[in-house]
Amino acid sequence: MTWIKTISYDNAKGSLKKLYDRVKGPNDNVDNIMLAHSLRPHSMKGHMALYKNVLHHKNNQLPKATLEILGVYVSILNKCEYCVLHHFEGLKRLVNNEHRSKEIWDALQNNELKECFEEKELRLLLYTRKLTLTPSNMVENDLHILREKGFSDGEILEVNQVVAYFNYANRTVLGLGINTEGDILGLSPNDDSSENNWGHQ
Repeated sequence: MTWIKTISYDNAKGSLKKLYDRVKGPNDNVDNIMLAHSLRPHSMKGHMALYKNVLHHKNNQLPKATLEILGVYVSILNKCEYCVLHHFEGLKRLVNNEHRSKEIWDALQNNELKECFEEKELRLLLYTRKLTLTPSNMVENDLHILREKGFSDGEILEVNQVVAYFNYANRTVLGLGINTEGDILGLSPNDDSSENNWGHQ
């Protein structure tokens, strides 16, 4: 599951067990990316707070499917199979169209974005690619381009935070050797009505 020691749900006690109970999915399943934090539960708490608020908060204005597309693309660019598999499964549920899901998958995997996305979404993906691969090359004009396509500064902030979060998550996974063994793919804390609900559904 990971290259470092972890504490399983069954062996957890005290505050760690309570935290697992907040993030678990069906049959007490805890995603391996969360298990990887078990030796430092405070970092799991920070990870989940960031994840929930960046990607699954009711006050986000951009469609969740759009944000998930950006997250999958970041993970493809970083070659993080774990996050690609998890979040593409979640994306498929949001899209709810097998043909469209395959189009998105092919476009992101083959970096043929113009074949699949309209200009507005394409601009978000180009921003995502630049911020992920060459962050020191970012300039103010990168935001001006997004504004010209009709995105507000608040929406730009949403995109920025999703891209930043997935780069963090990818490096957590890749740096600790986390894999999907035993995970239920595609679950997420997608109850937007409460930012404190971290349960995976």
